[in-house]
Amino acid sequence: MNTVSPESVGLSSARLKRVDQVMQKYVDQGKLPGVLSLVVRRGQVAHLSKAGWMDVEAQKPIAFDTLFRIYSMTKPLTSVAVMMLYEEGHFFLSDPVAKYIPEFEDAKVFVRKTETGVELDNLKRPLTIHHLLTHTGGLSYGFDENDYVDKQIQNRVWRRHYDDPDITLEEFVHRIAMCPLRTQPGAEFYYSLSIDVLGYLVQVVSGQPFDAFLQERILGPLGMVDTAFDVPEGKLDRFAVNYQPDKEKKGLAVLDAPETSRYAKPTRCPAGGMGLVSTLGDYYRFAQMLYNKGELDGQRLLGRKTVELMTSNHLRDGVYRDGNPALGFGLGFGVILDAERTQTLDSVGAYGWGGAATTRFGIDPQEELVHIEMTQLMNNDSVPVLDEMQVAIYQAIVD
Repeated sequence: MNTVSPESVGLSSARLKRVDQVMQKYVDQGKLPGVLSLVVRRGQVAHLSKAGWMDVEAQKPIAFDTLFRIYSMTKPLTSVAVMMLYEEGHFFLSDPVAKYIPEFEDAKVFVRKTETGVELDNLKRPLTIHHLLTHTGGLSYGFDENDYVDKQIQNRVWRRHYDDPDITLEEFVHRIAMCPLRTQPGAEFYYSLSIDVLGYLVQVVSGQPFDAFLQERILGPLGMVDTAFDVPEGKLDRFAVNYQPDKEKKGLAVLDAPETSRYAKPTRCPAGGMGLVSTLGDYYRFAQMLYNKGELDGQRLLGRKTVELMTSNHLRDGVYRDGNPALGFGLGFGVILDAERTQTLDSVGAYGWGGAATTRFGIDPQEELVHIEMTQLMNNDSVPVLDEMQVAIYQAIVD
């Protein structure tokens, strides 16, 4: 990537060094393996930096072409795929999901457990494509072991997924449909498997396997040559180790090594909510397309109005992301509603999303800014590196 002087786009070189200092601090403390950072302003790369390792044990330095598990940063690509089909007239966002995936026709809503079993309620309104795009459909992820619906997802969806490496995307989604909803559609924002369902919707509506659609319609046109649902053998040497905090040794423990990773072989279940591997450079091309309102290097994926719709808040009054009035949600992205209430440096209208292994991208139309951070650390609640890097990036704006 060609870089320009930060000063030429209203950034301070001296202040941008604070981004590097944050990255190096966590690497030196043994809390992060390695980190990449990209800061782009007005379409120009002004800061590109790296620190640490892609494999700590082997002392293998992180590189700008390192491959990362981007987990939930897959969701925006799936949402773009959905909206491309929407633009082509295949469906309305208000359409019931059951129109295309009949297994959701008999969806029920959990009410409470009783002495004799479980009380379920009928849907008061259909579960729609819009509900899935905004995580307001009542679906869940299955994280809460004390929640009845989440236990159903653990038993019916995740257990099957882990026990059977050959499970298909179709079966995965059909198993999601077997579980009751947490709430009536539209009642609340609850982060969920809904985008995985939408990946299957893309497959049903387009008549193509979901991964083939992504490759033909998004990854190929954007030149995202290293983004896929698996890592071929010839690229495994570029695939970073995934770590988690080691509480006993107060360092890092290997969670997923490249050679034994499930990503090291093809999958029959390309998960639209969590399944992609990518690089910093590839994801930058996707983010820049969004910043450009749907176009990059002569390849237009979406119309301007569609991107504007996707990056606007779609949560109804009184419903907020994570219960925070400063945070809204669009069609695939988190959206900032009130910069002051975030209690950090940000802008109204900024949008983006992150992944479970401490990856993130952000786009700020007001400040003409795109930024991406990549590392590989799961269960990272005690490592606020992304929050610190956010401050370090924004404080470098000086024009």
